[in-house]
Amino acid sequence: MTFLTPSLLAGITLIGLPIVLHLIMRRKPRRMEFPALRFLEARRETNQRQLRLRHLLLLLLRVAAILFLAVALARPSVKFSGSLGSQKAPVAAALVFDTSMRMQYVHENRSRLEAAQDFGLWVLGQLPKESEIAVLDARRGPATFQAHRGAARHRIEQLATTPAAQPMTAVLEEAVRLVATSKLAGRELYVFTDLARAAWPAETAAALQGMLASHPEIGIYLIDVGVEKPVNTSLGELRLSDQMISSRAPLTISTEIRRRGSEETRTAELYLEDLAARSGNSAPQKVRQQIVELGGDGSQRIEFKIDLPEQGAHQGYVEIAGDDALSCDNRRFFSVEVKDAWRVLVVAPTPAEEHAQYLTYALAPLRFRQEGRARFDCTTIEYGALPRQNPADYSAVWLLDPPGLEADNWTKLEDYVRAGHGLAVCLGAGASSPGPIEAFRTSSAIAVLPGRIVRQARAPEGVYLKPGLSQHPILNEFRSIDQTVPWELMPVLRYWQVKDRAEDASVIVPFSDGSPALLERPLGTGRVVAMTTPISDPPRGDSWNRLPNEWPFAILVNGMASYLVGSLDQALNYSAGETVVLRLDPQHTHRSYAMNAPGGFEVRLTPNLAQNSLVVTSTDTAGNYRVSAGGTEDAYRAGFSVNIAPEQTDLTRTDSDGLKQIFGDTPFRVARQRSEVEGNVNRGRVGRELFPALMILLALVLAAEHILANRFYRES
Repeated sequence: MTFLTPSLLAGITLIGLPIVLHLIMRRKPRRMEFPALRFLEARRETNQRQLRLRHLLLLLLRVAAILFLAVALARPSVKFSGSLGSQKAPVAAALVFDTSMRMQYVHENRSRLEAAQDFGLWVLGQLPKESEIAVLDARRGPATFQAHRGAARHRIEQLATTPAAQPMTAVLEEAVRLVATSKLAGRELYVFTDLARAAWPAETAAALQGMLASHPEIGIYLIDVGVEKPVNTSLGELRLSDQMISSRAPLTISTEIRRRGSEETRTAELYLEDLAARSGNSAPQKVRQQIVELGGDGSQRIEFKIDLPEQGAHQGYVEIAGDDALSCDNRRFFSVEVKDAWRVLVVAPTPAEEHAQYLTYALAPLRFRQEGRARFDCTTIEYGALPRQNPADYSAVWLLDPPGLEADNWTKLEDYVRAGHGLAVCLGAGASSPGPIEAFRTSSAIAVLPGRIVRQARAPEGVYLKPGLSQHPILNEFRSIDQTVPWELMPVLRYWQVKDRAEDASVIVPFSDGSPALLERPLGTGRVVAMTTPISDPPRGDSWNRLPNEWPFAILVNGMASYLVGSLDQALNYSAGETVVLRLDPQHTHRSYAMNAPGGFEVRLTPNLAQNSLVVTSTDTAGNYRVSAGGTEDAYRAGFSVNIAPEQTDLTRTDSDGLKQIFGDTPFRVARQRSEVEGNVNRGRVGRELFPALMILLALVLAAEHILANRFYRES
């Protein structure tokens, strides 16, 4: 316990006054002559005992009154862990600011970041002299103490929001590490936040709790600058039908418009940036719009479908027309690359058209071919014509139910894959006879296939594909409908068992009995995908499976084809802060590339010629980026888009239970007003004062003394 004014403790000596008064006021004996003397003597002894007890009680109340008054005026307080015992002792303070895009939310003509800056400057002015001060925000980077208070003020004034904000738990870990290095006894963290749940993810709490438990002396003060009931309309993440599309296929863009607050009507607009706009000579062109009726605290799905016949990179954005309190989530950017239909070579047993019909109809439906909208241009040949084909003319090659191939064919296919192409091998009855199966075990075949086929396995009751939780790109389209895919209705009755898998081979999809169904093996810059059961059995005959009978078959083979031609490899749409990798064709040998970033900035990029790629790490700004090199004859034009992750603008607030889950047993204090911060800091530095409690006790003692004194003296 400590005292703010210990000199006033001298007032305790005044407790002698009631003692002297007690001695003076004692009743003096009087001599009385009564006939019944003996009775009076007994009565006198009883009365004296009662009077002594009453006077003693009155004495104790008067002593307690003076004692409580003296102690209360000395301002005692109870110290807790981390208390300094003084408000003026210098401290090591870290001022942590949430600078996520949510802090752009405008309320009462101020953004939440501006409110946090004003509050932070006030806190800065309240810190004791000679304190060590650090200012941290949600950007990634090392944390250091500012050189002086003026530098800290300038740092606070220059704060800006970032689309790639770290969770506040990660920033607090960095702040704890920093203040723990100080030699000052007082250590404090001031966190300026809107208390959005997205800034305090529960999965990151364990690391923070462990660090805080190691430094219990650190005081934690949360300053809530958020809005308790925010109102906002926002766009969800854009979903594209594909990032690399055929010029024959339309581009489908879908998303949700989310409403927080009451009902309203908004307009969603789709803009495209044409070649002129990409060079800065014209504005984006609005090509579609939808009027959307939004219910209170709900969402509405929207979809745009457009044709992009011109090959090359295309960019644009979807926007909610009008303004609201948080405008940064009203626009989402996108980039796609349009190519001619991918040429696919399908090699099948005789008659080839009949054996390949399931695959070719799934990849290029007849109606799409007639309308010129098919993504894949399939060429079907028999195995006898394979030696005369040049695989390099095709983006991918499919071998349906292959027989034993000559070594030259395997070598040609290996070179084709290593050059960056895709090969699919769907094993079937063609490998059943002794001659063909030995051809699959030669060194040239083993150099291509993911493993060595050993024997047929029969499953009279049928097994089925069981992707489980696989995250392979081939299965992208199944993720949103995983629980409703009827794999059990597509039984596989026979399949090839594969042993001695290559070291770099992996299983994409197993059967329900655990045997490999779909395998992958990377070769050079290409890949081989092998299926251990055929997809080419004609409608008649002893089929090995019933895969083509159900709708998931078309999604599966389209995923395989897209993966083989590389359309799933090149990501063109990223979240802020992610590293962008652009694949370059080997024919592009430029030594330098120019990147135009949002805001008119130009950055020079040096390619990685060994990997035929461009790596971009400066993606902290949302918008469309353009990359170019060369002249008119060897021009390279590409683009990619960066968006704010949807959780960065989620205004859902956490509550006290959520904060307790984050901080665990570590005490923390939340305030919204300056007076609350002052009280919290005073209690944190000095401890909890006992003055109010002592004054209440003093009042009770004085009241009791007054009542007893009046009663006793009146009776006497």
